[in-house]
Amino acid sequence: MARLTSSDSLPLLEEEIVPTFRFEKGLMRDGFLPVAGVDEAGRGPLAGPVVASAVILDPRKIPKGLNDSKQLTAARREELYEEILATADVAISSLSAIAIDRTNILRASLEAMRRAVASLPKRAKFVLIDGRDVPPGLTCPGKALVKGDARSFSIAAASIVAKVTRDRMMQAAGITFPQYGFEQHAGYATEVHREAITIHGPCAIHRMTFSPFRLME
Repeated sequence: MARLTSSDSLPLLEEEIVPTFRFEKGLMRDGFLPVAGVDEAGRGPLAGPVVASAVILDPRKIPKGLNDSKQLTAARREELYEEILATADVAISSLSAIAIDRTNILRASLEAMRRAVASLPKRAKFVLIDGRDVPPGLTCPGKALVKGDARSFSIAAASIVAKVTRDRMMQAAGITFPQYGFEQHAGYATEVHREAITIHGPCAIHRMTFSPFRLME
């Protein structure tokens, strides 16, 4: 079993949060090489999978402009996605709505992260994870960083890969289930999505344990 470390909360007074490579550099100086960043996309939506990515950046080829995926435009995310895949070691994993319903969204998210780390072409010696939780079952030590996607280049890269991958999956779902408009809202609880559920009911990729569907039952 991997050794788990506690989460790293933000200082009470911090003027500006910007992603850097300092966490990775510190771990490398301590002999942990390579270091992977891990993040997920899709905890909140009513439909679709949760997607996780693990990324080991090449310190000599870090793409410029890495940041929390939510702070980037869709076009910039797409550009950085291609740069990350061309310069880094990347792995992606997803768990379906059915898998989410079998456990819960937190457990499914952590399991997707664990699988992404396990699928890396290089074995990570240390993992930096966005959030407060370290996935159980890692084969190396890990540290959770609150707002890690805005503090670590590696986590920021993972957040971009996970977000772009999931958005593409939901665009494809929009073709399969055109009545819900998944390509527009990616499964989030927008007014358009809720209205479509009222009219058509849930489909195969809706998360039936989420509150709107529990209330319908």
